Amino acid sequence: MRTERFSFPGHGGHDLAARLDLPSGAHLATAVFVHCFTCSKDITAARRVAARLTTMGYAVLRFDFTGLGHSGGKFENTNFTSNVGDLYAAVDSLTAQGMAPTLLIGHSLGGAAVLKAASNLPKIKAVVTIGAPADPAHVIHNFGASLAEIKKHGKATVSLAGRPFAISHDFVQDVGAAELNGCLAKLRAALLVLHSPIDQTVGIENASQIFMAAKHPKSFVSLDTADHLISDPDDAEYVADVIAAWARKYLPVVVTPPNSKVPEGVLRVSEADPDGFLQDIQSGDNHSALADEPASFGGTNKGMSPYGFLSAALGACTSMTIRMYARRKKMALTHVSVDITHGKSHFEDADTSATTKVDQFERNIHLTGDLTDDERARLLSIADKCPVHRTFEQSSKVISRLV
Repeated sequence: MRTERFSFPGHGGHDLAARLDLPSGAHLATAVFVHCFTCSKDITAARRVAARLTTMGYAVLRFDFTGLGHSGGKFENTNFTSNVGDLYAAVDSLTAQGMAPTLLIGHSLGGAAVLKAASNLPKIKAVVTIGAPADPAHVIHNFGASLAEIKKHGKATVSLAGRPFAISHDFVQDVGAAELNGCLAKLRAALLVLHSPIDQTVGIENASQIFMAAKHPKSFVSLDTADHLISDPDDAEYVADVIAAWARKYLPVVVTPPNSKVPEGVLRVSEADPDGFLQDIQSGDNHSALADEPASFGGTNKGMSPYGFLSAALGACTSMTIRMYARRKKMALTHVSVDITHGKSHFEDADTSATTKVDQFERNIHLTGDLTDDERARLLSIADKCPVHRTFEQSSKVISRLV
């Protein structure tokens, strides 16, 4: 993933700070991630969802609303309508760069903002809400006893998530007057509602109201035990996986011409989680996998270890080689399975100070079918002809260069 700093004028002319996360491979579509109330573009959910989506070909813009994060302007002069205005400005800015977004993702009050804006953005083909309120006025309950002071003095300082924010009477009036039912009725984009049934900030009933008010195509996915801020990395990755799989059906894919600098046959491995070890493996346009380390070594155990893939290559090649030979010789082989054991740990071997070891793979081959002893013996010897086996037994040379 490549991340570029990005800025654009918001609704009031102030420069808004943003990050544009770009895929390392083909760019299939562009999304805008809209953060939750008083949050920022760098909240865990935004960072992890964007990082995961880039591995699947999405460019993702995440920005700070006016007066928040690194953006200019004063928060006390903003309201829900101005947030929607900032979102329009983000879409216009991307469009001017030749990256018109087709997917909007909104978290909490940001979800309400994308629902409000989407019906006026005909190029948006898919909308996702994460823990969004059905009524933007839901946010007012966070102000508690300060509401009386806001009404009396025109504004008051309210503590939200341990931080002080100046909330104006204009904000309270504006968010109280906002409504989404009309926008949902006019929504022409596909809708995905993501919500946790144990969300203590915005109850699950909000998801039901949004879902029922929208027209098809629409989908709802429960986030099970996730909290409102999607602070658990596993939950954030799940959200990204669901969004990418769902949106593929509704988004027009950008046809990217082949890159002559990447010849056919190259397998690309891209870091998916800079805080851990998770890797995305892409082979061509149709095949992908995850590599990781076990939790005991600091990974998240979402994929096989590198040595696991090494064993998988040997096992798969062995089985294929046996099958090809048996098919050619018309042997009555009905099934092949191969058990591989390898006594090394990639995490431990990654320590360059470790003493060099000789790799030893134990390969137990199971053959099922009406085979003679001679046929079984022949198939066992054929296993040694497996190309990966022969590669392992020969000296290999790895040439590395920075590109």
